[in-house]
Amino acid sequence: MDSRMGRSTLAAGSAAVVALLLALVGWTPTVVAQQPRQQPAADGLSVVELRPNFFLIGGAGGNILAQIGPVGVIVVDSGTTDAADRVIAAIRRLTPLPVRYIINTGMDADHVGGNQKLAQAGLSILAGALAAGAGLGDNLLTNAGGASVLAHENVLTRMSAPTGQTSPFPTELWPTKTFAYRAYSMYLNGEGIQVIHMPNAHTDGDTAVFFRRGDVIATGDLIDTTRFPVIDVTRGGSVQGEIDALNRLMDLSIHNLPLQWTEDRTLLVPGHGHVYDKLDLLEYRDAVTVVRDRVQQLIDQGRTLEQVKTANPTLGYRSQYGAESGPWTTDMFVEVVYKELSAKKGGAKP
Repeated sequence: MDSRMGRSTLAAGSAAVVALLLALVGWTPTVVAQQPRQQPAADGLSVVELRPNFFLIGGAGGNILAQIGPVGVIVVDSGTTDAADRVIAAIRRLTPLPVRYIINTGMDADHVGGNQKLAQAGLSILAGALAAGAGLGDNLLTNAGGASVLAHENVLTRMSAPTGQTSPFPTELWPTKTFAYRAYSMYLNGEGIQVIHMPNAHTDGDTAVFFRRGDVIATGDLIDTTRFPVIDVTRGGSVQGEIDALNRLMDLSIHNLPLQWTEDRTLLVPGHGHVYDKLDLLEYRDAVTVVRDRVQQLIDQGRTLEQVKTANPTLGYRSQYGAESGPWTTDMFVEVVYKELSAKKGGAKP
């Protein structure tokens, strides 16, 4: 037997024995956590490598997740329209490969604004097959010149709904491919990718995008680490749907047990803010659930909306998730919770 192979086998065996003995005595080694690698910032954007071939692009509106592989780039959300050129430049610094798919987790302008430019800068996933003479039918050749934009059909319905004489979004930003069922699955770049509909949460068109091999989930605005979740009632959102979605994400996520000193765990990329793991998600889910339950108790006591706000049902969570100004405040969140729960009892008190 080769001496180097013998030494390698002996070393591996010794390491396994040491690890077993340490586990038996309950000792946990101190390990410095490996931090995500920050790529050079460009034009006000931050690019962080979460895992090999997974990159978080921040500063373009909503968070953008880019997954790179031999087929090309899969992008989850596209940021704002104004930031689109900078996002394209950031992706090209990571790889010369084209964008193949853009997946929208929702319908907000800061998640879909870059759809047109990113799609035009990309290349259809069918282009290679067409070049090879695959004989694909005409029904598969839609948008053959650029990247496909995928979303739940409710996203297209909301984006194309007329308000006055025009729709709220130009047609160039609309998804080019939609699905209506519980989930849409595909396999690209060696990844099983599931686009999972989370009904009536932030809106009625939310999806979470689960990269199964990389164990990374893009949640869109189901999670917003900068504030309590935005419940857009006018577009089908609900507090109960949000809690149901967070519970579903809990089911999909895995923490680093039993080897807690390792970096292995599910990573969740929120619509805004920093990356979560399952323990972070647990705290966020519990905060929303506890506030809901506190408001329900106050309603059962006959409190009005103003009395509920004065009672501060967000106590203990306000400093972490609260927002006192901006387009979505803590009081607005409490008001949505109150009105939804009161409606189940037959009407809210002003």
